[in-house]
Amino acid sequence: MNTKSRQWFLVFCTLPALIIFSIFALYPFFQAIVMAFYDWSGMSDEVTFIGLKNFETLIHDPKVWTALTNNVFLLLVVPTITMGFSLLFAVLLTRRKLRETTFYRTIFFFPNVLAIVVISILWSFIYHPTFGILNSFLEAAGLNSWIHAWLGEKSTVLWALIFPMVWQAIGYYMIIYIAAIQGIPNDIYEAAVIDGASEWKQFTHMTVPLIWGILRITIIFFFIQVFNQSFVYIQVMTDGGPDGSSEILMTYMYKQAFQNGNFGYAMAVGVFMLFISLTLSFISDRLMGRDAVEY
Repeated sequence: MNTKSRQWFLVFCTLPALIIFSIFALYPFFQAIVMAFYDWSGMSDEVTFIGLKNFETLIHDPKVWTALTNNVFLLLVVPTITMGFSLLFAVLLTRRKLRETTFYRTIFFFPNVLAIVVISILWSFIYHPTFGILNSFLEAAGLNSWIHAWLGEKSTVLWALIFPMVWQAIGYYMIIYIAAIQGIPNDIYEAAVIDGASEWKQFTHMTVPLIWGILRITIIFFFIQVFNQSFVYIQVMTDGGPDGSSEILMTYMYKQAFQNGNFGYAMAVGVFMLFISLTLSFISDRLMGRDAVEY
């Protein structure tokens, strides 16, 4: 097969997937951007072009900025805790040579198999103020002052949402880091031990630099994931409450579209989210743009 025939063969192989992707992904994406400049209820044929009015309303909408603040809080806390514990467990399960390594991998990865909706319902029962296992345990331990309506109080709701997010994601990233660490030749660690390097120095000066490429990709990916996928947890567990204290941009966009019948404004919020996602990706890539160490 000559080069030209091979190129046409590749075109015909990829064309069906490209057409399907364009119809079901690209077209709705660009259509949503266009609708951000219109006033549309989503239930009628009446569509009115209003230019930048939706974006002007967005800038002066205090609920948007409250939702953005909650997004930023989740972006700072969830990836930090998740990546920290995932990397810690990955190092322990690879460097400590535990006999039960397979068992621990299975236990940690199991929450990632469950659907996010199932996890949200499960943790809603755990946090239930009356018959939830968490408050029951605190009461049995004599820690009555620690008992809260975890999802019903402004001071605790975001932290209560963080735990299931972290619990679900730790195992997935742990498996990725384990694979990366196992790819490092053991001779390097043996030489470091002979030179008197402590485990902490081995971790900071060898493990992290040698898997930096994987760390960089997973962190950027997780930033975007938290920004977009936290919607399911919040929608199922709190619906943005109490009093909007757990509202994020995605849930606010959903309410504007399907509860308030304001699809044009909802699309404007979606475009705002797109801009933030692209900005976060760019900033993350720049801040973490160091080269990985090769061995």
